[in-house]
Amino acid sequence: FIETSAGEERREHPVDVVERLAAVNDWAFDRAETDEISILVSGRLATYDVAFTWLPDLESLHVSCSFDLKAPSHKRMAIGELTQLINEQLWLGHFDLWSHQDVVMFRHALCLAGGAGASDAQCGAVVKAALDACETYYQAFQFVLWAGRGPREAIAMAAFETRGTA
Repeated sequence: FIETSAGEERREHPVDVVERLAAVNDWAFDRAETDEISILVSGRLATYDVAFTWLPDLESLHVSCSFDLKAPSHKRMAIGELTQLINEQLWLGHFDLWSHQDVVMFRHALCLAGGAGASDAQCGAVVKAALDACETYYQAFQFVLWAGRGPREAIAMAAFETRGTA
């Protein structure tokens, strides 16, 4: 049992739930701290670093999902515009460009106020939402950074879905 900010007891530490999810899915993970875990998940387009952090004062489980993508200073404005366009389309979570590291990442928080427990299904859904968003928009970021495309063109190209095989 762990204590909540209201003095109630929580049955299971939320990061324990995430660790179990990582183990069940055979994802490599590192849990150096009680309140933090970092998981590596291979997607179709990249390997994603999914980090969960328990914030006891907020009673929230924060998740961030990053991929190997550094935004050089001359592309920051375009990446910022692309991030805004992408966020308009997301219902769960959002992308940020972290200025101190020039890294793009997906972020979301699962509020567990009042002693609510984190479930396997909730944590799995958050990981799925993060990975789906990253897989969907990874190429748009690449189009801006490496192909010199504008944000609107990049998001349109990333949304283009091919069907069938050649």
